[in-house]
Amino acid sequence: MADIKTQSSAILHRARATGHIIATAESCTGGMISAAITDIAGSSAIFDRGFVTYSNAAKMAMLGVRIDTLAQYGAVSEQTAQEMARGALAHSDATLAVATTGIAGPGGSDHKPEGRVCFALATNDTVISETIEFTALGRDRVRHAATLHALGLILEYLDKHDTPKT
Repeated sequence: MADIKTQSSAILHRARATGHIIATAESCTGGMISAAITDIAGSSAIFDRGFVTYSNAAKMAMLGVRIDTLAQYGAVSEQTAQEMARGALAHSDATLAVATTGIAGPGGSDHKPEGRVCFALATNDTVISETIEFTALGRDRVRHAATLHALGLILEYLDKHDTPKT
């Protein structure tokens, strides 16, 4: 598995080649995905903006996550991640958005354990989501693993899609 800098450099190269513009909607990663992408010189050509929406209020206000979604599924759910990714697209000039929401730790519950992170990737016509159980690796390691996984989702999408759908 590649490291964060390698993944981010590959994203820059592929997004530039395909014309994709990226936005992020982050909760448990707290801006780490945005930072990873913008750590690469030239990223302004492919990165529009990042939303760090740690609280439910921020998710609703900045990304349009519905209160009903949060009440029914909770903040740590694929449904919330999907709405976060869609909201990032709607509130940016991006053609591709990735979202993360999870329990980095310490803590968690039997229902939502430490290390659970929900991801979503959205374009104008597609939203995919998944949940990864990183387990109780510790806060720093869960956030690092989630950042790396999110970058991998972006890269996988870019590898399969030559041009953005408008």
